[in-house]
Amino acid sequence: MSILTDLRIAAVGDIHLGEDMGGQYRRKLEGIEDRADVFMLTGDLTRHGTLEEGRVVADELRGLPIPVVAVLGNHDYHSDLQYEIAGELRDAGVIVLDDDGVVVQCGDKKLGVVGGKGFGGGFAGKCASEFGEREIKNFVSHTRYIAEAWKVALKEIVADERVVLSHYSPIKETLEGEPPEIYPFLGSYLLAEAVDTAGADLILHGHAHKGQEKGMTPGGIRVRNVALPVLGRAYGVYCLNDGNGAC
Repeated sequence: MSILTDLRIAAVGDIHLGEDMGGQYRRKLEGIEDRADVFMLTGDLTRHGTLEEGRVVADELRGLPIPVVAVLGNHDYHSDLQYEIAGELRDAGVIVLDDDGVVVQCGDKKLGVVGGKGFGGGFAGKCASEFGEREIKNFVSHTRYIAEAWKVALKEIVADERVVLSHYSPIKETLEGEPPEIYPFLGSYLLAEAVDTAGADLILHGHAHKGQEKGMTPGGIRVRNVALPVLGRAYGVYCLNDGNGAC
């Protein structure tokens, strides 16, 4: 792959906008085009997944001067209106991924973005398996299905660089600070396994409010937890050509 010397990715997750927050987050995005070439959101855009909250998010992101790519999180699924929320976001010009991929033109560079919500199950040595009750089998098979879809999308996409966008974490290192008992509900090693197999340059996720920002998959792919409470700012900016992943 060629090295992108100028591609800057602004990213954040877990902004949890409510009906009473119209205009508040948008103000924090002023001038984002001077700092980044693309804006990515890793889910939990709403508080309770209501359509009204989804419309607030859509209005906050509408008309930004750089491309916007997002996935949904568990909060956005809470009211079973995830498709309607995704529709509102798409109507506002946001690219919403659902276990698929897109190529975003950033100047003369092609950035491939693959991902979706992700899911849980735990991490190697301390994870659920597809054994026993049907409910447990369904839980793990849902994550495996998602991971396989990402792997296929990554292999098919043609771009200069590839980024994976998720809500749930692919590794446990970026969860450190959260209670270990809830790790199985924060992510799964199956996500990292799929990305390591297909290859990517960076994985962005959220969900773990008390976790750590930086980590790496077993295959050496950089992972960044961009949950707003972890970053402590409106968004982080990451450069793919920087060994530390920060501009």
